[in-house]
Amino acid sequence: MKVNVNGKNRDVRAVWFENGKVMMIDQRKLPHDLVFIEFTGYEEVALSIKNMTIRGAPSIGAAAAYGMCLAALKKADLKNAAKHIKDARPTANDLFYAVDFMVSELSKGADPVAAADGYAQMMVDKCTLIGKFGNDVIKEDFKIMTHCNAGALATVDVGTALAPIRYAFNSGKRIFVFASETRPRLQGMQLTAWELVQEGIDHTIISDGASGHFMKQGVDMVIVGADRIAANGDFANKIGTYEKAVIAHELGIPFYVAAPVSTFDFHTPTGDDIIIEDRSEDEVLYIGEQRIAPLGSNARNPSFDVTPAKYVTGYITEKGILTKERISEMR
Repeated sequence: MKVNVNGKNRDVRAVWFENGKVMMIDQRKLPHDLVFIEFTGYEEVALSIKNMTIRGAPSIGAAAAYGMCLAALKKADLKNAAKHIKDARPTANDLFYAVDFMVSELSKGADPVAAADGYAQMMVDKCTLIGKFGNDVIKEDFKIMTHCNAGALATVDVGTALAPIRYAFNSGKRIFVFASETRPRLQGMQLTAWELVQEGIDHTIISDGASGHFMKQGVDMVIVGADRIAANGDFANKIGTYEKAVIAHELGIPFYVAAPVSTFDFHTPTGDDIIIEDRSEDEVLYIGEQRIAPLGSNARNPSFDVTPAKYVTGYITEKGILTKERISEMR
């Protein structure tokens, strides 16, 4: 992704391996501070996934791969390391896919760094193809709505939902993006908008509750990412996605899900079987260290919701744009 570092443009990734350490952007510090942090143990990497130093399903997967790399380099028990990393977060399928990928590669005697780098590059290559295929459904002057952050920060580089947007913009199409704020952690406001600023893509931030208002006024399509897609096409994504899908369906607006095939979980039959992560109520009750809710009130904080497949126009993958009827072909 393009970022401005001390007045100079640089190409960086959300996570990478350098000099024996896992490096990543601390996404909790954005948009005001671009901070790079390093880890030398797989336990630290697992914690970075749990506390959302790194987030977004493909980036979580790449971080997990690098965590397994560290475990192998330090001769740790790989079975214990795999369980520890998998326990970091329950919903995103890429986390489990990446750990299983590394266990398989390491059991074959693969070099740990080469295997993890290969996994991360595989995600980037897939996102590049998602951008190419998704660009085909973006027309000149389209107004596009997205939710949460499914850009380069969430996917190592390029993005899933933002990949077609980047591709369309770089091909010279005039487009405009509505980025919903994404309460309670504000990934749309703080991360997606930050990426769009870095790229120079025209956009505006809207409150989550304003999505229906702007869709009714004239949004041409909605593109979101996904953390897990069930075998029937139901999918889990950041809380607030379901509402957008229902409104888009009501207004006849195309609603696309952009995700690599690794996000499909064929062991999960329907969305009812997806485990939804409940996070701390403090993410709702506080902004930073400032409590914004009355003392004595509590909060519920599901991190994801599940959108039924009937609301999805198509799934933009590295294999092309799929309908729910074609999902089984990805097994």
